[in-house]
Amino acid sequence: MPEASRFFPVNVLLLLPFMVFVVLWLSGRKFNRLAGWLGALATFVGLVISLWIPNPDKVQVFSFAWTQIGERSITLDFRLDGLSYLMLAVVHFVALLVQLYSTAYLKGDPNLHRYFAFIQLFLFSMLGIVLSGNLLIMYVFWELVGLSSYLLIGFWYQKKRPVWAAQKAFVLNRIGDAAFLTGILLLIYYTGSTDLEALTYSIASISPGMLTFIGICLFGGCMGKSAQFPLSGWLPDAMEGPTPVSALIHAATMVAAGIFLLARIVFLLTPEAQLFIAIIGTVTMLLGAFQAMSAWDIKRVLAFSTMSQLGLMVTAVGIGSWQMAIFHLVTHAFFKAGLFLSAGSVIHALHGDDSFDAQDMRNMGGLRKPLPITFICYLVCASALAGLPFFSGFLSKDAIITEGFVNLSAWGNFGLVFPIAILLGAGLTAYYMFRQVWLIFFGESRYSTSGIDPHESPGSMWIPMAILALLSGFWWFSFNPFNAGQGWFLAYLGVSETSHLSWVPLVAGLVTALALGAGYWQSRANKPFGLYHPQAIQSDKAWPSWLRDYAPNAYFIKPFEGIFKFTAVLERYLIDAFVNLIAQTTVVSGHLLAWVDRNIVDGVVAAIVGSAKSLGKGVRSLQNGRIQSYFLVTAAGMLLLFIWLFFLL
Repeated sequence: MPEASRFFPVNVLLLLPFMVFVVLWLSGRKFNRLAGWLGALATFVGLVISLWIPNPDKVQVFSFAWTQIGERSITLDFRLDGLSYLMLAVVHFVALLVQLYSTAYLKGDPNLHRYFAFIQLFLFSMLGIVLSGNLLIMYVFWELVGLSSYLLIGFWYQKKRPVWAAQKAFVLNRIGDAAFLTGILLLIYYTGSTDLEALTYSIASISPGMLTFIGICLFGGCMGKSAQFPLSGWLPDAMEGPTPVSALIHAATMVAAGIFLLARIVFLLTPEAQLFIAIIGTVTMLLGAFQAMSAWDIKRVLAFSTMSQLGLMVTAVGIGSWQMAIFHLVTHAFFKAGLFLSAGSVIHALHGDDSFDAQDMRNMGGLRKPLPITFICYLVCASALAGLPFFSGFLSKDAIITEGFVNLSAWGNFGLVFPIAILLGAGLTAYYMFRQVWLIFFGESRYSTSGIDPHESPGSMWIPMAILALLSGFWWFSFNPFNAGQGWFLAYLGVSETSHLSWVPLVAGLVTALALGAGYWQSRANKPFGLYHPQAIQSDKAWPSWLRDYAPNAYFIKPFEGIFKFTAVLERYLIDAFVNLIAQTTVVSGHLLAWVDRNIVDGVVAAIVGSAKSLGKGVRSLQNGRIQSYFLVTAAGMLLLFIWLFFLL
């Protein structure tokens, strides 16, 4: 059981960014100059606290009553353990570098106070997830992360595309969040609690089938936040926001939340739920890698790459190793943040008038000479992402591949699909990163005809890039560049014994080498990577791909598009046709019944009434006081009587 404690700096870690958010939000534009530095200072204080308080050998819990529903008491629980300490440090560190970088990248923007306020709100929301001790309070901060991402992606609300991208991210995340909430409510119904510690003892009362369903519902939250198929369509378009925001979202906050959730609820996942998670992760990993191979936007390539790497982490959880997923999350946080910040440096260097697209890699080339620091940082971080030896990405990917082969017994021969798919994904990653580095920094300069004079970024931009590039080396996690099991990191996560297959690094290295060779061969072609002459450069819309999971004017993704069209036709020609037929039949029947009622039912009654009325009038006309009329009536009566008697006799 966790050790209860009423005193630890959870309140400081949470309240500090929230208070700075309120101050910056209310301060207005007059505080633009100091907004970034105030935000960075607050984050630095949070980082110091995060590095000062760790005691991973103990679990500390802070609880207080929130509300009462019937006989059930709902509490708010905050939790500090080894995983929390790790995530606190990573989130604060990356957020600090991103804010320092942003002070130069967004210099002159009239709404800097709002930008840094939103970052502090984002940081507050992510810290709430990290510190949550039960799923209910995690869901509260989960929704705040969604709100924060909406605000940051749509920061340039004067433009249509950022607003649309923010709305798309918000809508698709709500789908996953609805599944997440369903799982939470089911846990409350069956166990009466969402406390992570209490659930370890109470889930035994839930049937295996229902527990599988609950696990898949909870995974739905991860599918939204961590952009897993089929809810991955928002991530590429989230690049419409400022580039430092992309680094924050992709490295240590929003997309990392889904992986953190899986690490927290891994004890709830049945083998069937894990298989489902592994399949979704594998599909996402390969889909993202294939999409990255055909994208031309520098940030979109990295977005598809993030989608692929998140799929790799989800696959790691599915095959039974959440520790390896967290390992890759941390290494990925450093080199992917470095890549996005370096991409921002490239965009900053090529920024010109609106007629020149500074994010299209077909407008780049030969930038290694005017941007030497950016080139080195980009190359180092790209090497880590590609999984080259002596970089952190190699260690974490190798650990996941090894776990895939070691855990084959769970699914038999079918289990081979996952490590083989990971190897394929690693090869594709090496290929598209070689493609990107070559298109940006090598070959002829394709921007020269546009009058662009690229220049290196200022120190406040390249220093964070350099720090992240330095953190992409293997030595931070293990002194053995080919075996993460001999390092401190996995031991910190509680992995006492690690499996090591000596042939896995060799096979992984061979796959990466072949992918790099294919990339080099493509770079030597007449039209490298299908690159057109600068005068023939077109927009991404002119380069369609059957793998695109986003549409230019729709929230939903390609796999759903056919379903939506089919259901639209079904609704129009079957459901609506049937409803319209019933309606038309009802209307016609109503008119027919109205005619019958008016002309037959009412007609008969009217005829009887009219006849009686006419007969009454005729009889009344004979009662006029004249003796002649009375004689006539008597005579007519006698005649009728004689006629009746005649026929009767």
